[in-house]
Amino acid sequence: MLNYIWAGLIIFSLLFAVTSDLRDYVTDEFQNGAEIGVALVIPENTDLQRRASVQFRITEGPDASGEVYRAEWFPGEDKAELIIPVTESLPEHWRHVAEHQDARDLTQLRALVLTHEKEAGAAAATAVITLPEVHLVKMRSITQAAFDMAEFAVTLAIGLIGIMALWLGLMKIAEESGLIYKLVKVVNPVLGFLFPNVPKDHPALGAISLNLSANMLGLGNAATPLGIKAMEELQKLNPDKESATNAMCMFLTMNTASVQLVPPVTLIALLGVGVAELFYSILITTAISLVVGVTAASYYARKFPEPPAVQPDKAAPAPAPTQS
Repeated sequence: MLNYIWAGLIIFSLLFAVTSDLRDYVTDEFQNGAEIGVALVIPENTDLQRRASVQFRITEGPDASGEVYRAEWFPGEDKAELIIPVTESLPEHWRHVAEHQDARDLTQLRALVLTHEKEAGAAAATAVITLPEVHLVKMRSITQAAFDMAEFAVTLAIGLIGIMALWLGLMKIAEESGLIYKLVKVVNPVLGFLFPNVPKDHPALGAISLNLSANMLGLGNAATPLGIKAMEELQKLNPDKESATNAMCMFLTMNTASVQLVPPVTLIALLGVGVAELFYSILITTAISLVVGVTAASYYARKFPEPPAVQPDKAAPAPAPTQS
């Protein structure tokens, strides 16, 4: 089911990107190919056949004003370019184009000089420029985001190897030394109160204890198989296989809103030692969410009582003999 959801989100995002880019094309959002007249102020004795620092103002087009901007004149083999630093003083449309241009350096705008005229010895010139064309903004953004997140996922996964190995090793040591089972005995009275329909020595309680312990220690990945095992054991006690029992709902609530004594390994991988600053915030919020969740689950368990749990280890009674 989750795969269908992801596929739907991907298709929706692509449709949104195509629609948005098509709208930009129809409305000419970026005014691609528009010619803009500018007046250049050139330092004395400057040859435009070489790179030079110049100033300019816009003389034609909707952004024409008396504002003077700095730029670098960059002659090329075919056409010259006007390399303009992107600052807050630039017209809004120019900054909008610079933000979405297909270039690595978004701090400058490379305008193509279509024509220019300068009299010999003059300190001024006129030119016609055009801004970089911008196409498929949303589609490029989605594609770039996909590659960025793929790279981030690999980096995160590699970073988790050491942390997961450490904590899983500690959990294995605790299991082999019997510490985990002592912890189970400690929490069993509490679990017996929260799961009254589960027999005292049923394997489900052990799996629940281990799952909650792993969650409290920040081992979300290690807790997953334990949670699945606990649900399987609870399903064996379920008289109605098509619906969840109160015990299942209670366990799901506790698993989702588990108190975090140790920050999750994913958060440790992302923030490093800085995660210690969030310890009390994580502890308080998860404790509050656990109390609220358990209270709600207990309330609805009392409001909607269920039949006794099935005892799979007990043989079903033989049918009464029929009288002939």
